[in-house]
Amino acid sequence: MRKTVVFGLAVMLLAAVLAQPAQDEKPRLGVLRFTNNTSAGWWSSTVAHELSDMLASELASTKAFQVLERKEIDAAIYEQDLSQTDRISAATKVKLGKMKGAKYLVAGTVSAYEEQTRETGGGVRVGPVSLGGKQDKTYIAIDLKIIDTETGEIVDARTIEAESKGTGLGAGLHLRNFSVQGADSKKTPAGKAIRACVIYCSEYLACSLVKGQDAPCMKKWDKMEEKRRERTKGAIDIR
Repeated sequence: MRKTVVFGLAVMLLAAVLAQPAQDEKPRLGVLRFTNNTSAGWWSSTVAHELSDMLASELASTKAFQVLERKEIDAAIYEQDLSQTDRISAATKVKLGKMKGAKYLVAGTVSAYEEQTRETGGGVRVGPVSLGGKQDKTYIAIDLKIIDTETGEIVDARTIEAESKGTGLGAGLHLRNFSVQGADSKKTPAGKAIRACVIYCSEYLACSLVKGQDAPCMKKWDKMEEKRRERTKGAIDIR
């Protein structure tokens, strides 16, 4: 009787363990192409793919996700189809049915982009040669949406912001009917702001999707979100 009870408990415990998802199973993500809702001059048809590649790389570097390549999926399918022909040796054929599906899709939209350039003053001119300084500031905001592929539901959304500043030195040569201007930018605020914003996106997703909405790391992001909303509301007066 005792052996029967012990055996029954062992079976129930094994069934419970098998019913649970693997604890080391990382969230499977696919990154969609970015969209643009701004008038940023640097945006082109290739930037949408470049930003999605950038985010996919940053997500993979966190080691918290299984990042699934979707841009090159046609090439993977072609390789699988080719593998089923007689042109490929049986020992190296790719097995079908192993391609993983994404649990979540990440969509990003560049919702705000601003560039400000101002002269820093202190310009010097000696004869035909002039020197001056300037300061650039770039702000960018990306709206993230996380979509559950099983239900199509938006399970999370967040606006991530970044700002970067840089300084530069400008020089000019002025003659009677001729002028040449040049600049040596010590930093690239636009590129730094974009990369920083993408890094923040990956860090937020690592907190939200892996550690959960109740994790301590979410307090930082919730505080940043509260400040962002207050700044946005403060930009206008409602009467």
